[in-house]
Amino acid sequence: MGTAWTAGRRVLISGASIAGPSLAHWLHEYGMTAVVVERHEGIRPGGQTVDLRGAGRAVAQRMGIEDAARAACTGEDGVAFVDARNRVRAAFAADVFGGEGFVAELEILRGELARLLHERTREHTEYVFGDHVTSLDDRDDEVRVSFAHRPDQSFDLVIAADGIGSTTRGLVFGDEVRVTPLGLYTAYLTISRAGWDGSWARWHNAPGGRVVALRPDNLGTTRALMSFLCPPRGFERLPVAAQKELLRHVFAGVGWEAPRVLGELDAAEEFYFELVGQVHAPRWSSGRVALLGDAGYCASPISGMGTSLALVGAYVLAGELATHAGHRAAFRSYERIMRPYVTQAQHLPPFVPHIAHPRSRAGIGVFNALLATAAKPAVQRVARHALSPPAEKIALPDYPRFRGSPR
Repeated sequence: MGTAWTAGRRVLISGASIAGPSLAHWLHEYGMTAVVVERHEGIRPGGQTVDLRGAGRAVAQRMGIEDAARAACTGEDGVAFVDARNRVRAAFAADVFGGEGFVAELEILRGELARLLHERTREHTEYVFGDHVTSLDDRDDEVRVSFAHRPDQSFDLVIAADGIGSTTRGLVFGDEVRVTPLGLYTAYLTISRAGWDGSWARWHNAPGGRVVALRPDNLGTTRALMSFLCPPRGFERLPVAAQKELLRHVFAGVGWEAPRVLGELDAAEEFYFELVGQVHAPRWSSGRVALLGDAGYCASPISGMGTSLALVGAYVLAGELATHAGHRAAFRSYERIMRPYVTQAQHLPPFVPHIAHPRSRAGIGVFNALLATAAKPAVQRVARHALSPPAEKIALPDYPRFRGSPR
């Protein structure tokens, strides 16, 4: 159960996506009070598909949200790799590799999972939307926090869980934390559902290291992805209109469903453009401030581990706070337990992301042939080690319960 040190402590969490509300849940279990501040005006809706797999799914079970997440899943049956004429060159059902492959058995929109977590925590957690942290004064006995739009407040601890570009992290760690680009730009948007979209995700490679992918959702629309190999050039800092124009230029002449996606760019309300990268931090805490999820150890969307790292990290961080006599020891133990899991998640093969974004037609042919081989039942056992994220490779600690939440 919660220690005498944790009982009644107030913890500020910056970020209300997956990691932040998950941490709020567990802090409440151990007698602590969480305040979550989020720059957006509410829980951000929509977003792309994420998955519950491995240890992340086990944590969801312990939180008692697995059934609700399953009810809100996208229903994606698998992923098919298709050519310009929409002919399937390789396909993987959601249940191959034990449901832990390209597509997990339980896929859910990021916004749907965030909404679910918010609903489960809002009765005991204060959510402050439309605001953000502007300065932190880490003192011996508290952290004095300044906000953009509300008076200063004091907290016992502050947790930065506001994503790969965390501004809260920057206030404490500065340039100490590296964001390492992987040479890939990706745009995500929501488009109208077409009658032929079906329940399978479809992935199409085009020469020049370009990819267009479509994924079904449970809201009557389709999630689109457009990615292309490119060294960092600051495109992620362009205005949205300029980013959309860049996509029209980069994907000009690409067939398949690319014209359809480009045609919906202007009307797309949900649009996100990023330079894909990883976060490498030599330490995850400083004084009374700690990092969680993508803010501390983003493994990139390529890893397939973002949701697992967020859920497991929140579970371990809260559990260690509840079982140690002070925050410094708890933060050290949290990092000791999580570091190996994060290191495995961030360890991408040296040919990633290039192998999935061949530049030539011959390269695309080789890529599809390799996938077709991996999809054969006789090869799946061997292929699983190369194609499945290491989501299970952590022994989850069993923390005593404070409020008796479901296991």
